[in-house]
Amino acid sequence: MSRRCELTGKGPMSGNNVSHANNKTRRRFLPNLQDVSLQSDVLGRAFKFKISSAALRTVDHRGGLDAFMAKAKDAELSAEALKVKKEILKATAA
Repeated sequence: MSRRCELTGKGPMSGNNVSHANNKTRRRFLPNLQDVSLQSDVLGRAFKFKISSAALRTVDHRGGLDAFMAKAKDAELSAEALKVKKEILKATAA
């Protein structure tokens, strides 16, 4: 399983560990991923995602999973999240 946020697409970044003597060794900066269940108000059920803490704050700021999915770009979402988005959009249109 990849270390990638299912809602925002954030993944590992690379950089350097820099010592006091200015020696540089490569390292990876991993996103802070959490397994969470997010409730959809429109569909009335919960969905499990592996998302970053920053994405969780964004979901709360936008007003829940339904509002987040309405504004989310398809390119950033995982395959599972894209299915959920289409379900939510279909339910709101009906």
